[in-house]
Amino acid sequence: MADWEIKRTLGQCYGSGEEFKVGEEYFAALVDTDEGFERRDYSVACWQEQKPETYCYWKTKMPDSEKKRNLFVDDDMLMTFFERLGSETRQEKLDFRFVLALILMRKRILKYDSSKTDNGAEVWTLRVTGEKRMVEVANPHLDEERIEQLSTQIGQVLQMDM
Repeated sequence: MADWEIKRTLGQCYGSGEEFKVGEEYFAALVDTDEGFERRDYSVACWQEQKPETYCYWKTKMPDSEKKRNLFVDDDMLMTFFERLGSETRQEKLDFRFVLALILMRKRILKYDSSKTDNGAEVWTLRVTGEKRMVEVANPHLDEERIEQLSTQIGQVLQMDM
């Protein structure tokens, strides 16, 4: 199983190298590389001029390091990210998606419905709360340490406490 880490913002534009000012809006993006997801941040101007090909992205503001951060990530964005990972086949992305499912279950966005064995793998069927729609996620049977590693990575990517 490949290990990869998604880093926090470096506080500068990936395209231009310019540092972000406190309160400045910028785009944070996940780029799919051979080594896994890599976070890259872009100023609004750079984003508009040369929008890079990304796996997913979100708009955020440069925080004031002096202030305590009040972190919030939209549940729809988490769900969209979870669904985008649905067609992935690489194990590290399947692991990442499973931990996202656990987070979404904890937030009561997904509810466990049932499980089945498909080609020797355990697959959970989850109901999307407030909808009749069902989604499936493979259970990779991660140990607690691996779940913690992935939760930390997700928190770093999305700038939220897990």
